[in-house]
Amino acid sequence: MRFGHVTAIVAALFGLILGSATSALAQSPYLTFESGQVRPLALSPDGNQLFAVNTPDNTLEIFDVGGGGGITYAGSVPVGMEPVALAARSNDEVWVVNFLSDSVSVVDLTGAEPRVVRTLHVGDEPSDIVFAGPGGNRAFITAAHRGQNTPYPDGDYDTPGIGRADIWVFDATSLGSSLGGNQKTIITVFGDKPRALAVNGDGSRVYAAVFHSGNQTTALNAGLMCPTSQSNLDNDNVQPACTMPDAISPGGTPPPHNNQQSNNRPDTGLIVKVNRDGGSSNQFQDELGRNWNDLVRSNLPDRDVFEIDAGASPPVAIDGSSTCSDGAGCWAGVGTILFNMVVHPSSGKIYVSNTDAQNHVRFEGPGTLAGPIKPLNEPSTVQGNLAQSRITVLDGANANARHLNKHIDYNDRPAMPDVKQHSLATPMGMAFDPTGSTLYVTAFGSNKVAIFDTTQLENDTFTPSSADHIVLSGGGPSGLVLKNDRLYVLTRFDNSISVVDRIAQSELQTVALHNPEPPSVVDGRPFLYDAMLTSSNGEASCSSCHIFGDMDDLGWDLGNPDDNQKPNNNPMNDQPFIDFAGFGSCVIQGVFIGLNPGQSGCFFHPMKGPMTTQSFRGLDGQGAQHWRGDREGDAEFSFNAFKAASRCRATPTSRCRSATHRTRSATSTIR
Repeated sequence: MRFGHVTAIVAALFGLILGSATSALAQSPYLTFESGQVRPLALSPDGNQLFAVNTPDNTLEIFDVGGGGGITYAGSVPVGMEPVALAARSNDEVWVVNFLSDSVSVVDLTGAEPRVVRTLHVGDEPSDIVFAGPGGNRAFITAAHRGQNTPYPDGDYDTPGIGRADIWVFDATSLGSSLGGNQKTIITVFGDKPRALAVNGDGSRVYAAVFHSGNQTTALNAGLMCPTSQSNLDNDNVQPACTMPDAISPGGTPPPHNNQQSNNRPDTGLIVKVNRDGGSSNQFQDELGRNWNDLVRSNLPDRDVFEIDAGASPPVAIDGSSTCSDGAGCWAGVGTILFNMVVHPSSGKIYVSNTDAQNHVRFEGPGTLAGPIKPLNEPSTVQGNLAQSRITVLDGANANARHLNKHIDYNDRPAMPDVKQHSLATPMGMAFDPTGSTLYVTAFGSNKVAIFDTTQLENDTFTPSSADHIVLSGGGPSGLVLKNDRLYVLTRFDNSISVVDRIAQSELQTVALHNPEPPSVVDGRPFLYDAMLTSSNGEASCSSCHIFGDMDDLGWDLGNPDDNQKPNNNPMNDQPFIDFAGFGSCVIQGVFIGLNPGQSGCFFHPMKGPMTTQSFRGLDGQGAQHWRGDREGDAEFSFNAFKAASRCRATPTSRCRSATHRTRSATSTIR
C-alpha cells in the first residue's frame, strides 16, 4: 500500500540550505514540470468515492468515502503526464486531463481493476474539464490554440483576429473510432490560453476563463519618449510634449530621473494602462494621466470569461469575438491571472478567483526617493503590493471585484506582525455549501481554506479575519470538494489530501499520495509559493509574478532609484577589441575612464525601465538573469524576487539569501 500518514519534514525555516538541483538530478532522473492543478478532486455522483489527480506521479487516485466522511485508499490508475483536472461522468467513469500529454484519459471503474479504456487527443496544455449539455454527456476541455493534435499546429499566430483559446467538445456517448477520438467541435474564443471552466445548474451554459488574461497594460519603447533635457534630468522635471515623425508624444519619462547617487537614469520605455485613472475614456495613460493613444498602435480587448451554449448542436460561444459585450457572451476586467470559477447554485452568478497585478506602478525597493516626487496617491513602489488576491463576481453585465485583503495598508512596509494572519494569497479552488450561503476558497499561498458569507462577499461588507480561516497542516491547497459537513482538500506542497470538518473548522484526517519528487523540490516549493514565509503582509510570494514557476506574461518596471549603480562584470562583455566608435570591452573602457586594470568600465543603472517577467524554469546554472544580466546568477535573481515580495526588507539578508537556495532547488529542475 502506497498511502499512509503524512511524514513531517522538520527543518528550520531558513536555516537549512539544500543542495543544488544538479545534485538532485544526479540522485534522481525526476524532472519537475510544476504544472498548475485546476480541478484536482471530484466526488462520484453518489458521493461514495473520491477521485484525485496525483500530478507528480501521473496517476488517478481512488478513495472510498466512509459513513463518517473519512477516506480509505481503493486504487490507482496510471494516466498521462502531469494530470491537473478530472471530472466524474458517472459512478463508473472518470475523465482525467493530462497537461503535458495533451490528452484526456477515460477511466472505467468497473471490472476487477480500474483502467484507462480510451485516450483522447486535444490541444496543447489542456487544463480543465466539465460535463454539460443534453444529459450531461458533452465533455468540455480547455486547451491552447496550438499543438500537435490540432488542425492548426502553428497556432495561427500570424493571422489577425483569431483567438488563442480553444474549448474542445466531445460527445461521451459517441467518441468515434479514430486513434485520438472524434471531437464534436472546437470552439475558439478571443483570448490567450484558457484555464478554468464552470457549468451552470441545468448544464445549458459553460463558462471558460482565460488564464493569463492581462490587465490592458503595454510598454512604450524608449524611442517614443521625448528626450529629457539635461536641465530637466538634473531637476526632476517632466519633459514637455514634442513632435515625433508620425504623432505628437505627450512628453518624456516621468521623474525621478536620478538614483540616490545622483546618476542620471538611462533612456527607458514606459508602461501605460487603459483607463489607469479609473475613468472610461479608453485612453492608454501613465501615472501623470497623459494620453498615449496616438503612439499605441494596437488594441487590448481584455476579454476574460466567455459564455458557451452547451445545448446547441454543435455547442457554440455566445460571442467569442474581441468585441463581445459584458454579460452578452463575455466579461472583461475580471482580473489579471484567473485561477478558477464556480457558479452560484441559485442565483447563477459566476465567482472567479484571481489576482490583479500592479505592474502599472513603477519601481521596486523602499520608495524613499520616488515617494515625494511621484504624483499624490501614486504608490512609490510595488514592494508589498505586487498582485492583489480577489474574487470577482459576474452578475449580469457587471464584473464586481472583491479584494480579499482590504485590511492591508500597503504604505506600511514591513506590515505589522498581526496583519498576515488575516490575509489570503493566491485564491484558487472554490465550492459552495448546498444552500449557496457560504463559499469555501482555497488560498494556495496561505495554507488555508477561507470561509465567506456570500451575501457579504457580493456586497463587499465582509471583514478579513483569521476566525474565518481553516488552517491546514499541508501547504498549497489547490482544490476542494464538499460532501455534507466534510471538505476534501488537495494540498500540493506535501501532495496529500486533507479531510476537514467544515462546521468545527478542524482537520480530521490527512492522507499522503505517493510522491516521486526529490526532497529538494518538496522542501523548496513553499519558498516559491508560501506568502506566509516571503511576505510581511501575507499576500505576495515569488509566484505572484512567476505563476507556477513560470511567467505572468506582463512587463514590469522594477527599477530602484534607492539603489546604486553597480559594475557589469559579466564575462560576455569582455571582448578583446575596440569597435569603430572607440568603445570596446568593459575592461578596456575601464582603462579609458581611469579605473584600475581589470575593473569593468560598464555599469548597470538601477533605473532600468520595463522588462517582462522571466521564467524560473531551467534557471540553475544559466548565468546572469533578467534580460540585461543585472541579476548576476540565479541565486541573485531569486533573492530579488524575495525582496519584491517585501518580507526580506524585515529579515536579515543572510537568511533571505538562504531561502533563495531552497527556491532554486524547487525551480531549477523545472522543464
